[in-house]
Amino acid sequence: MIEPREPKFQWGQSVVAAEDLYNDGSLPDVPEDLLLVVAGGPGEIVQIGHHAEANVPIYMVDFGVVVLGCLEEEIMHAAEATA
Repeated sequence: MIEPREPKFQWGQSVVAAEDLYNDGSLPDVPEDLLLVVAGGPGEIVQIGHHAEANVPIYMVDFGVVVLGCLEEEIMHAAEATA
């Protein structure tokens, strides 16, 4: 059995969107491909899960207007964004 990869981010950590985030169909009441969060939009990690098949962490990020599941490449530490 492959051990789950350790997450780069932690619960409660401030992050920002590393890129524009669109509805990929996971929000059924919102039009698909609608821009949800612009790059640089601030958020906070509220839960960390794990995608077993891909062996990657999945982060539930509260961006204030929407809570989204994000991959590590879709978010970055808030401090990195201001550096």
